[in-house]
Amino acid sequence: MNNYDLSDYKTIKAILSKHGFNFTKSLGQNFLTDPTVAPDMAECCGIDSDSGVLEIGPGIGVLTKELALRAGKVVSVELDASLLPVLSETLDGFENVRVVNADILKLDLKSLIKNEFDGMKVVVCANLPYYITSPVIMRLLESELPVSQITVMIQKEVANRLCAEPGTRDAGAITVFVNYYAEVQRLFEVGKGSFVPSPKVDSTVISLMIRDAPPVSVSDKEKFFAMVKAAFSMRRKTALNSISNGMGVSKEVVAAALEECGLPSDIRAEKMSMSELAELSQKL
Repeated sequence: MNNYDLSDYKTIKAILSKHGFNFTKSLGQNFLTDPTVAPDMAECCGIDSDSGVLEIGPGIGVLTKELALRAGKVVSVELDASLLPVLSETLDGFENVRVVNADILKLDLKSLIKNEFDGMKVVVCANLPYYITSPVIMRLLESELPVSQITVMIQKEVANRLCAEPGTRDAGAITVFVNYYAEVQRLFEVGKGSFVPSPKVDSTVISLMIRDAPPVSVSDKEKFFAMVKAAFSMRRKTALNSISNGMGVSKEVVAAALEECGLPSDIRAEKMSMSELAELSQKL
């Protein structure tokens, strides 16, 4: 097992140079160098030797090593094939780590988890590239995977929206979507100076504890999410206008449904609670 200090810039630079690695801007590659962040993230996962961890975007393996020291098995999904020889060196000696070169948005995650972690308690942990934050989180939740917790580092602005309470100003469609599947908690902040190269914005680590059951009851969750997406699509418009335009339903029908729910016709989606949105969806 190697003793590389992956928080040391000179060490990182030497390893990357050795393998001819060049940063790819389109992949949002920012490698973590703050020595305290990865251990803290790994601790927040609540893992032990009986746990399996699915990691997304291991980079040079800073977080991967911390997860491997605590978990029974770690499977890291990395899209950039040019990082594979780097990871082979930085993770040398960790027999409980497997790196998969694939696109997380295209993988059969249920099969992967069954094949790699059969019988283990599974969590997801990742320092997500900003450009795929929302699609990855939505994919993980929509897939209804057998995982108990998702711990991710994401752009602070996105974290603010995900951690907002539905019915408040910062809430959006993704707030409702995430809260349907999980309880969201803000864990800690990570400054932009904690990365190489340094991004333009700060990050936040959040935890999504997967719910045993949704907090609201809807007969068709796909139609519920479609209505929520339409309701938030034009934030300066009323829910009535946004839903009518977004779903191709007459304003009269939407107005009647709002009245049945005891909601004012000029209410905006950001002012509606999860239960109010669910009830409106049922009425429609």
